[in-house]
Parts: sequence; structure tokens; C-alpha cells
Amino acid sequence: MSKSNMNALQGKKIILGVTGSISAYKTPYIVRGLMKAGAEVRVVMTPSSTQFVTPLVLNNLSKSPVIVDMFDTSTQNDGSWHIHLAHWADAMLIAPCSMKTLASIAYGYTDTALSCVAVALPTSTPLFIAPAMDTDMWKYHATLTNLEVLKKNGAIIINPEEGELASGIIGVGRLPEPDTLVAELEHYLESTVKTEIQKPLLGKRVLITSGPTRENIDSVRFISNHSSGKMGFALATVSQELGADVTVISGPVCIPKPTDMKVIDVESAEEMYQQTLSRSSEYDIAIMAAAVADFTPKHSLVGKIKKEKTDTELTLELTQTKDILATIGTMKKEHQYVVGFALESEHVIEYAKSKLERKNCDMIIANQANIHNSGFGGDNNIVTIITKSQFASNGKQLPPMPKLDCAREIFAAIISDI
Repeated sequence: MSKSNMNALQGKKIILGVTGSISAYKTPYIVRGLMKAGAEVRVVMTPSSTQFVTPLVLNNLSKSPVIVDMFDTSTQNDGSWHIHLAHWADAMLIAPCSMKTLASIAYGYTDTALSCVAVALPTSTPLFIAPAMDTDMWKYHATLTNLEVLKKNGAIIINPEEGELASGIIGVGRLPEPDTLVAELEHYLESTVKTEIQKPLLGKRVLITSGPTRENIDSVRFISNHSSGKMGFALATVSQELGADVTVISGPVCIPKPTDMKVIDVESAEEMYQQTLSRSSEYDIAIMAAAVADFTPKHSLVGKIKKEKTDTELTLELTQTKDILATIGTMKKEHQYVVGFALESEHVIEYAKSKLERKNCDMIIANQANIHNSGFGGDNNIVTIITKSQFASNGKQLPPMPKLDCAREIFAAIISDI
């Protein structure tokens, strides 16, 4: 067992399920192997498995109570104990898994404490199943069908080995040795750890607004700004690289939009407000990178305003748009992280910090207007990252860099702050 593999199980919480098979005699060694690798183990047994190995043995080795009866009064004090246990675990291993338990889990037949826990596992928690039975039972058509159902539902099957079985027959059906089973878990969890390091936002939902908005004066004219959407889509690209499930709400832009992520097209500030608000409970990280119009015409005319029918001056009455960032900041829940942008022409850091406080952001990205090839329309950006957790400082100022690199720096700061 390599040192790197042992680290994969260190501190992990493993449920070991034991069913009625002669190979249940190996389970004390499985418990010992998992615990030697640093795991915390809880054991759940079917009633028939107690004929092959006693709960007392597994209780002593695991240092935790063993559950056999799903109506045991000692577990009822914990309410929905099977749900609590399923959510406690980082992984579940059923070894050995009998033909009956295999069928029960495949079709959700919860007649034992073990099958109750197995079907209650969150979809993100890996379920390892190590079947053990006689060769003909292993090859039986119903067993093969059940295995396919379980695989389709995400279970990881550790196939039995070939050798002499309890019946004396030589064939496939033996439970792999405890070290082999422990190594299977270690290998899987080690690869998961590597994935989490490479993709630290795996399983996270990121909501990004991008681009400008257009506020119609009439059917052919509108108020807008020079935002290209490049920064917003750079952030979307990086968040996807880091494993996030990304949704972009984009104003009208001319740049190509990614085809491999969800992009919702809007035009006006009101449309962007409504689309963002409708997803306010669905995100883990929200980055409000859009340049939303602060004002919109009070009345938008249908058709074109004709020059010949107006005076030499045209008065346009504007009204304030709804503040998307302030609304999201006010509504955010404890697990949600909100990032805003502040484009300022003067007192950049001072105004950005004020915006962070007023709008209840966790981070604000400050940049200065009117810098050549930076900000609106440019390919580069010069920003300062200011977080609520380090509000006393003047933030981290980044040197001029391409917007994609800037997006990577911003996400590195987000990940270190959440």
C-alpha cells in the first residue's frame, strides 16, 4: 500500500455493508484494512450475515456500534438514522454482496437496514459493490440484469475473482481479498482528490452576467455602453475549466458565445434583472460582470422618432433601473458568494470599497475607466481585487494582462476566500 494511496483514505468516512455470504468471514480484515489506512468505519449488516460473523467482532474492530435491525431502539433516537448515516459517509462498500441484496438495491427494495442506507446515499457518494456467490448464481440472467441496472445508476462493481468456492466448485464468485478491496477504494478516492485539486469548483454552480444592456428610445435607437462582454465570457470559460456548472446571462454582444455552456440572451436592464432574480437561489457563486445601464427612457416609443416632426431639441426623460447587484447582495444566503464590478473614473479604490459595503458583496473587482486597451472593448484589463474578508487593505492590484488571465486571477482569489 503506497503512501500516496494511504492518504486518499485518511480521514474518510466509510460505511461497510455486510450481507449473508460465507465470505463474510473476511469482513473483520476489511474493517482493519480501512482503519489502518486512516478511515473511520461504520458497519451495517443484514440479519443473515450475523450467521457468518458476529456484530460484536465488527463493533470491537470498528470502534462504532453495528446496525443490524432498522427498527433497533438504539437507532430510533436519531430519527431518520439511515438518512443521517448515508449523508455522513464519503463512500459505501458492500462486501460481500449477496445475490438477494444485489437485487434489492437494484430495484429499491428496502427490506433491510443495509438496503435502506444504500438507496439513501446522495448521488455524489460512491457506492462500491463486491458481489460474492456461486458461479452459476453469478452468471444467472437476473444477476447480470441487476448488475447493469446498478452500473447505470452509478454503482462501482468490484467483480468477484476466480478460485475454489465454498461449494468446492472452481469458478468465478470469490470475494477479492481485503487488501484488494481496500486498494479499490483508495484508487478511486485518490483519483477523486486529484480531480478536486484540478477542478476545485466541481459541483459548484456559477452565475455570470456579461456584456452591455440596451435601453430603447424608440424602435431603432437605444442607450447603451461600450462593453464587449469579453471579461464576462473569460470568467465563464475559466469557471468551466475549474469544473463549475456555468450559466451566463448575456446582453447583446458581437463576440462569439461559447456553445458548450448555458447562455441566456437578454437586451434590457429589466430583462437582465428578471433573469438574474429568477436564478437567485440556484447559484453558489454569482459574478455580476455586466455593464448594466443605470438609467432607461421613461417612455420608449414604438416606431422611429422623425426629425422633421420634432423641435431642434429633443428632451429625453430617464428613470433609474433596478439595481441587480444590490438585490442579489441583499438576497444572498450564507453559502452564496457574490462578486461585483466597479468601473470608476476617480477615487477608484474608495468608491469600490463603498460599493462592496453598500451592496453586500463578498468581493468587488475595481477598474479605472478610460485606460487604453483596458476595460470596455479591450483585450486586456487592469483590476484591483478587494474582498470583504480583507477590507482594511487596499486590495490586490493586478498588472495589465489579457482578460482570460485576469479571470484566472479572480477565480484564484475567489477559491482562496470561500
